[in-house]
Amino acid sequence: MIIHRGKGVFVIMNRYPYTNGHLMVVPYDHQPSLEQLKPEIRAEMIEVLSTSMTILRKAYRPQGFNLGGNIGEAAGAGVADHVHLHVLPRWNGDTNFMTAIGETRVIPEEMGDTWINLRSLWAAETHE
Repeated sequence: MIIHRGKGVFVIMNRYPYTNGHLMVVPYDHQPSLEQLKPEIRAEMIEVLSTSMTILRKAYRPQGFNLGGNIGEAAGAGVADHVHLHVLPRWNGDTNFMTAIGETRVIPEEMGDTWINLRSLWAAETHE
């Protein structure tokens, strides 16, 4: 589900989120790593990542964030030939045994509701 479409990147919800609001910033340009992207695309990725954090703070009031990318198959990239960055809101005590041992993720909000909430906040923040 797409939250935002920019000039060179877009923001989507992760199909298999670790937390509510787990977003990914993805360039339109299909490249395996950040180094292959044009500087203006890398800059837009960081600006959009920052806006994502602002939106997630308003939506969920997280106490922290995990930011990063899995670049290459060896690093766990699900799509090894297309770089993207993850934005995960985090709260103290939000980790438990369910993901590691139970191979199950507990997400307390339906993804459609998450999309409606984040998309409306994004539109209000950026005047889209």
